[in-house]
Amino acid sequence: MPDQINVCGIRALGVIGLLAEEKERAQPFEVDLIIEADLSGAGATDDLNQTVHYGDATDRVVAVITNERHELIERVAQRIADEVLAMDRVDAVDVTIRKLRPPVPHHVEHTSVRIRRTTG
Repeated sequence: MPDQINVCGIRALGVIGLLAEEKERAQPFEVDLIIEADLSGAGATDDLNQTVHYGDATDRVVAVITNERHELIERVAQRIADEVLAMDRVDAVDVTIRKLRPPVPHHVEHTSVRIRRTTG
């Protein structure tokens, strides 16, 4: 099993959706990341330069959600994966994005999309 860094519950407001009401106001989203990378160097040296900085990954997630406009959360998940995969040392990323207030006429806690992407 590859080494992993998990960052869970990243929250940000974004304008994402197909409906007119979703295009007019920001709504809450939550993202979980599972980042795969070789962490043995960091474990041996205690050196931040030998790992993936999860603060940087979090900043990238929030920037995609708050600064970009997309209609589908599938697209947002892909954009987040693209940004995380562009970081040094990242081999793969698993992205789960949740729309916390989906516009459906029933009680739904959230809707979500989960994707896994690799550098290869």
